[in-house]
Amino acid sequence: MYTGIVQGLEKVLDVRQGQGFSTLVISNHHNFFHDVFIGASVAINGVCLTATQIDLAANQVHFDVSDLTLSLTTLSSLNASDDVNVERSAKVGAENGGHNLYGHIEGTAVVKNLSKNGETLHLDIQIPEGNIKYFFLKGFIGLNGCSLTVNRVDRTTSEISIDLIPETLRLTTWKDIQVGDNVNYEIDQTTRTLVDTLENIHQR
Repeated sequence: MYTGIVQGLEKVLDVRQGQGFSTLVISNHHNFFHDVFIGASVAINGVCLTATQIDLAANQVHFDVSDLTLSLTTLSSLNASDDVNVERSAKVGAENGGHNLYGHIEGTAVVKNLSKNGETLHLDIQIPEGNIKYFFLKGFIGLNGCSLTVNRVDRTTSEISIDLIPETLRLTTWKDIQVGDNVNYEIDQTTRTLVDTLENIHQR
């Protein structure tokens, strides 16, 4: 379980190809992984991954990513030296300043437009066809691991809009986002359950 409050950035040090999976080697420059253990869950760009090797001497942690996960997410396009958003799993009793996320990415959405308003950034995101029904004004979405408020929903174009504050831009990969970029998106599971249940009742 995650909150969508990204702790900061780390770097991809290497991408190693395996049979049916790839291994991401991630830096620990900011000490986010000081107490990580084999089997621990960590969100990398919003994707829930399992720590499979810890190399404290080299100050790095390894995460295996299945080919299926690579096909659904932007992790497949990562290269050495790329920045990634990092969030450790939520601890029981800790303050939750975001929303409940699971790191179970639905797929990728596309940045259709962006505009700066002072130090903030406004983005229009196109959700793949069929899934816009799960998003509502002032609801939330997980994008690249960040829990963000939906400020506009256009069901005709399958677009939502979000606005990013300076602190989010400072701490995350969003500061480098460009029109046409793909981003990992996660649907709120409670909303999905409600929408699907109501649809099933209506179809009976």
